[in-house]
Amino acid sequence: MDARQLKQHVDSTWDSTIIPTLSEYIKIPNKSPLFDPDWEQHGYMDQAAELASTWCEAQDIPGMTLEIVRLPGRTPLLFAEIPGQIDDTVMLYGHLDKQPEFSGWEEDLHPWKPVIRDGKLYGRGGADDGYAVFGSLTAIKALQEQGIPHARCVVIIEFCEESGSFDLPFYMDALEDRIGKPTLVVCLDAECGNYDQLWCTTTLRGNVVGTLNVDVLTEGVHSGAASGIVPSSFRVVRELLDRIEDATNGNTRLAELECEIPLQRQQQARAAAEVLGETVVAKFPWAPGMLPVTDDVYQLLLNNTWGASLSVTGASGIPEMGNAGNVQRPGTALKLSFRIPPTNDAKTAAAAIKHALETTPPYNARVNFEIQSAMDGWSAPELAPWLEASMHQASEDFFGAPAMYLGTGGSIPFMGMLGEKFPGVQFLVTGVLGPKSNAHGPNEFLHLATGKAVTACVSRVLMDHAQRDRKAEAA
Repeated sequence: MDARQLKQHVDSTWDSTIIPTLSEYIKIPNKSPLFDPDWEQHGYMDQAAELASTWCEAQDIPGMTLEIVRLPGRTPLLFAEIPGQIDDTVMLYGHLDKQPEFSGWEEDLHPWKPVIRDGKLYGRGGADDGYAVFGSLTAIKALQEQGIPHARCVVIIEFCEESGSFDLPFYMDALEDRIGKPTLVVCLDAECGNYDQLWCTTTLRGNVVGTLNVDVLTEGVHSGAASGIVPSSFRVVRELLDRIEDATNGNTRLAELECEIPLQRQQQARAAAEVLGETVVAKFPWAPGMLPVTDDVYQLLLNNTWGASLSVTGASGIPEMGNAGNVQRPGTALKLSFRIPPTNDAKTAAAAIKHALETTPPYNARVNFEIQSAMDGWSAPELAPWLEASMHQASEDFFGAPAMYLGTGGSIPFMGMLGEKFPGVQFLVTGVLGPKSNAHGPNEFLHLATGKAVTACVSRVLMDHAQRDRKAEAA
């Protein structure tokens, strides 16, 4: 491989076609079905699929077949097959559905408005992870430009990831024969600790999402008349949440949400803490004077990747401030999102949460926890020596620094699914979601230089994957 030539090809493709196409993609409000139940009528997903498909076809990759697959009643899936020069298969994965708008965007920014500023492309979905399909095909084409062999590649781009990938298993079954049995999976939907090197994701936390409903009255009444007699629904909620979470430190109170952290993962987290230092804390938009859970960076990384945590992501039954009269509200509903350790069973955790919240409610209040999704986490299998060496060399070639390993606090449901379906498969899970990139929140951006470098790194790994047997024989 001529690394300089490959970098020039990747950079040129990003500048000439990927960035303009990503900018058009950002304009499309193709929210995931959980956030847009009428997605079929709105047609935004079809627009995004056609935009990506048109770009893919224009790359003129020899022998590539491309199809927008549509199963009845399910979100579409972009599926590409690219012949290779060795008898093996690599799967490259990404998604094109998006999180909703959220509030707090800077005055000159907007979720559906692409803005390039200081080497960053702002707008919803560019980094999470609209760039994946473009980066994947560019990585393959860059090898072909130099006549470097690679395995047969299948590219799978779904439109349901932000809703838990509930449509994806149906496509995996429908396309099973066409997919084959990959020995390497490349996923470009993960985080990076900084923008200075390749970050390889080792674990993903699971996720349990549900709605807690607490009702104490059939209708609202005067708060002066009811308070002291009728328990506040919000106070009941506070009591219930305290069964699961210690409010003083955020630690869980349920055994089903705890686990032992493997020694190797502790060592990797300690190494990452030494590299990242204070940036682990500084990357967030803290309110003035606010402090993190602890000042121990290593512990913060473990909390974020192996600890269970609760986030209240939405509420109903609580009026806006301007409409908040002196009323004892009849009930309170909260959307709860639990992150659980990578190796814990999500269904078991969900059942334990539901039991803890619903059993013997305070004052015999009407309590219901409706589970909406329960997704297992993922822990990568042991790295093959060739892949470990390849990732380090790729990072040195295109970042000028060694690769690093880090768990991720979020979830990618597809990874656990693949680990079960293809035992022994190797994974390169990486991405561009670095400090302040703020996926799911306001001012999301794609760090363009990192997007280019990650694309080049994927090329290197694809090359080494094709040559791994030859290298093993030589060794």
